[in-house]
Amino acid sequence: MQGGVASLDTCGKCRLNMTNGHSREVVRAHAAYKNYRARRTERVNERGDALYYSFARGIFRSEDRELLPTTIALPQPAPSRLPGSTSSYARIFSPELDLILACCGDDPDGRLSARIQQILRDGVDWERLVELVHHHGLVPLVYRRLSAEKDASRSPGLEALRQQDTANAHRTLWLTLELLNIHRHLRARGLEVLPYKGPVLAEALYGNVALRQFSDLDLLIRGDDLPTIKEALAELGYEPGLRLAQAAERDYLKSGYEFTFDGARGRNLLEIKWQILPRFYAIGFDVNDFFERAAVVTIEGQQLRTLCAQDLMLVLCVHAAKHAWKQISWLCDIVQLARSHALDWTALQAKAEGLGITRIVAVAFLLAHKLLGAGLPAQLGTERDADAEVLAQRIVPLIVSEEEFDPESMAYFRLMMELRERRRDRFSFWWRLLFTPGAGEWSAVRLPGALSPLYRVVRICRLAGRLILPRSV
Repeated sequence: MQGGVASLDTCGKCRLNMTNGHSREVVRAHAAYKNYRARRTERVNERGDALYYSFARGIFRSEDRELLPTTIALPQPAPSRLPGSTSSYARIFSPELDLILACCGDDPDGRLSARIQQILRDGVDWERLVELVHHHGLVPLVYRRLSAEKDASRSPGLEALRQQDTANAHRTLWLTLELLNIHRHLRARGLEVLPYKGPVLAEALYGNVALRQFSDLDLLIRGDDLPTIKEALAELGYEPGLRLAQAAERDYLKSGYEFTFDGARGRNLLEIKWQILPRFYAIGFDVNDFFERAAVVTIEGQQLRTLCAQDLMLVLCVHAAKHAWKQISWLCDIVQLARSHALDWTALQAKAEGLGITRIVAVAFLLAHKLLGAGLPAQLGTERDADAEVLAQRIVPLIVSEEEFDPESMAYFRLMMELRERRRDRFSFWWRLLFTPGAGEWSAVRLPGALSPLYRVVRICRLAGRLILPRSV
């Protein structure tokens, strides 16, 4: 980065130097990354019949990188405010995960730097490291930390990581430009949206959109605006992944929470949401309040309204919980928000109590404390909920495990229930899980508008089949 401009002169296709003595290790690390991406793509695409999510997540085609702009003016990266120590948990992890955790903290006294150097001297499996860094969404942060510790040109493993960081920068910069284009187009039509996650979150937390991994764009809308927004997006070449008749769409607005849109460069590049989570999670965020309290983020001179810091913290916590905190980057985002913004912790705790998610917030910060050494805000009262500590102890192995945690399994549903402190929320979770149709039901069966209530029956049948019958491998 020079003069506030992120320069990306190299092509997105990796160029390996086959003449130096480290070329074999570079090739092995790069091949491991390609295999990892292939496995993730296969797993993602086979979820088209998901019970409550909307089809496959966005796939950014590598051949499109040559078409992307190579420079964009960006602010200099903000100084890291991640925690400065790690816990004793790191001692039971692999050297590769231990190294990743050490890279995710501030280091005012140099202890983490010494630890990183020791791990590197002892040796790491660079193939495994590249896979883990991608799995946890930490390529930009880990690469920059390691390149500050060792000369990337002399380290074969870092060279493979550098190539992936360059590819991530191409992807994130293109998505940022696409977000700005979509935002301008919708605003010209008089449509108000709240971008969150993706470029806006990267800019708000890290001061640079290329310092965070993301593969799609998320926009919050008011439900009544959906028909007009769909028309406006069609003018930009975006097509919804789910097509419904007008009457069916009105019913889906009540039971669903998002529409995904396919663009010219891939599937599910854009997610339009009128709720944060599927309805069965029974967490009643008021999206209209989000619009009332919205803050402003400026990217490339363009102002975009987004979630205020108070709302963003709760949204980040429940989003990570929905995915069982499987990516360490989500914990890094939570810690970065807590350390870089002046949050009203008393008001935040009161809001969490009103939503019935104090345990989710407590578990999120306990995990950040255990894995990243983050401090525990006293106002959250994490010590008052013994169950939160027990759950955090159980979730740590899930985070560090390389196995997939099936979000449509009984184990997952039990975990989501145990994360709720109020009995009525647990009951609502199970009731809505059974009877609330999602995108999968609306896609599996097309019923006339008058028969829309029967989607609940379809839901029960599909859920029973998914939980009782063994899933094909």
